[in-house]
Amino acid sequence: MQENTIKPQLYVIGAGPGDPELITLKAFKVLQKTKVILYDNLANKELLDLAPEDCELIYVGKHPYGEYTPQERIHELIKEKSFEKGLIVRLKGGDPFIFGRGYEEMIFARENGIEAFFIPGITSMQASGFEDIPLTHRTLSEGIWVVTGTKKDGTLSNDLRLAMQSNSTVVIYMGMKKLQDIADTYIKEGMGETPAAIIQHATLAKQKSAVGTAKNLPKMAIDNKLTHPAIVIIGEVVGLKIKG
Repeated sequence: MQENTIKPQLYVIGAGPGDPELITLKAFKVLQKTKVILYDNLANKELLDLAPEDCELIYVGKHPYGEYTPQERIHELIKEKSFEKGLIVRLKGGDPFIFGRGYEEMIFARENGIEAFFIPGITSMQASGFEDIPLTHRTLSEGIWVVTGTKKDGTLSNDLRLAMQSNSTVVIYMGMKKLQDIADTYIKEGMGETPAAIIQHATLAKQKSAVGTAKNLPKMAIDNKLTHPAIVIIGEVVGLKIKG
């Protein structure tokens, strides 16, 4: 009788913004049969309960501005565990292809003879709807600019200034440590009164938010005790929430 050959496979799965019920049906099915889950700190731990009892659970989280698992170590685990056990999952908060390293991990896997597949997740900016803030509106916003608040070198993205000149909603990821810089940029451009919102822990029971104006972003965070993980939304669409 021929022995079963282990087939190394990696699924990079988006865990969504927080609520475990927001993952896709495809992700649900893969989680039920995986041998290993490499999960980060933004993936809801309830999703781990979907895995088989013998599934190996390995935390490889990266707390913002704190301790983290080096990307090189994550790559090592992807290679080691997939060849050892077959199908493994890299479970990442939000969508792994939006300010995540899901693509890097898939390329690494394929370069090392591992089949790699992507299952998208709902990204945190889409959770704005849970605060009654649409990202687009036919009379207020013609599009969406999604920018990072902190580049690899720690500076604020120059794309923010470009985004501000458009008739679009601006969504800033990883911007909580740059709120003063963001506010100053809007003030300098004469746009400090633009409606703005901060949403923390979107879709979870502990969700918190604040609405105001771009110039007051730092004060909004302090007054409402908001910190990461959170997104910043700036644009006239936030005014709909204020009016509501």
